Amino acid sequence: MIKTIIPTNMNLPSNLAKSSVLAFVIFWVIIGSKDYESEVLPYVMLSYIPVFLCVLIVIIGTICPFFWSAKNTGFNNQNVFKTCFPYYAIVVFGICVFGISTSDFDNMAIAFFTSVFITTSQSWIWFAKEKTK
Repeated sequence: MIKTIIPTNMNLPSNLAKSSVLAFVIFWVIIGSKDYESEVLPYVMLSYIPVFLCVLIVIIGTICPFFWSAKNTGFNNQNVFKTCFPYYAIVVFGICVFGISTSDFDNMAIAFFTSVFITTSQSWIWFAKEKTK
């Protein structure tokens, strides 16, 4: 019998799909509001691949371990959210503000770090709203 790495109380593929689309839209809305050129449209669509990979790494590396570690402790998704999310949000917000300020408020950095913060926060909410068995 093969054990799965992903617990059954998390719908990781659905969360990754929604989060990557959200990050993609936020990033390009911010970039497009200032630096829109119609010649880059084919590259915009192609940029979904690195956006998805970044979202995959961030969610699996920084959000999922909280839910996976709580699997055997009796915590459900809502308890993990209420316990860990406030601290996670504070740390990520600090990192994003630091990244934006050290880049001298470059539009690319603003787009990247804004999409990171909003996407990770929303991903936490999507995981917390999932039904536990």
